[in-house]
Amino acid sequence: MSQVVFTVVAPAHNEQENVAPLVDEVERAARGVVEVMGTPDGSDGFEFIVVDDGSTDDTQQLLLDLARERPWLRVITMRDTPPGKGNGQSAAFHAAFRSSRGAWVASLDADLQNDPADLVAMAKLQQETNADMVQGDRSANRRDNVVRRVGSIVGRIFRRMLLKDTIRDTGCSLRIMRREIAVRLPMEFRGAHRFIPVTARQMGYQVVEMAVNHRPRTAGETKYGMGVIQRALPGLIDCFAIRWMGNRRRPVTHEEVGRETEG
Repeated sequence: MSQVVFTVVAPAHNEQENVAPLVDEVERAARGVVEVMGTPDGSDGFEFIVVDDGSTDDTQQLLLDLARERPWLRVITMRDTPPGKGNGQSAAFHAAFRSSRGAWVASLDADLQNDPADLVAMAKLQQETNADMVQGDRSANRRDNVVRRVGSIVGRIFRRMLLKDTIRDTGCSLRIMRREIAVRLPMEFRGAHRFIPVTARQMGYQVVEMAVNHRPRTAGETKYGMGVIQRALPGLIDCFAIRWMGNRRRPVTHEEVGRETEG
């Protein structure tokens, strides 16, 4: 098995129109990233994990067809999903992060609104800054309606007040991070994916932000409600949960002592 240095992960729920172009775009971007990070000769150096999260369309079958000629493409399916629904982004990321083999993990949405090409510039920024995570910021390139803009502003205010979270676009899924961060995140909790950058900072990692592209959805349907209350109230509750976990978190670094190394 070829050595993997870089893993890209994406949750997908009913994205049959998007998965083929997504796979092609991620391949091009991932090959650019491993050129930046370096990879052993003769190795692709990357893998792409797509998590089928309870899709009711042909998403999973299309991915399996694509994977037949792409050894770097891996397909994971979530189990125990509600009828007709998925377990959500956080749960899907949880599965993907723990299945990843690269020392570095990138995440993005499967709806093609994130631009995989940005991953190359993010990898270069990581190399320049030696940051543990590079978080995407779509705010300069989004064209949201008034309701979503107001909701984003309110959310940022509460996150700053409760969590001292200065990340501008915490809802952006496009990021690169050390795998050790990914596997420590409490992603089994619904909504935790919106707090990945601030949770990494709570754990002592360096997070830098980078402006990234944002593209309009051209296929499939959005998975999010549009009402301010529908979006803001659960987010506020989640802020308190993340604050509680941050206050209660303790270091878990350790080493074995007391036994001499046998020669």
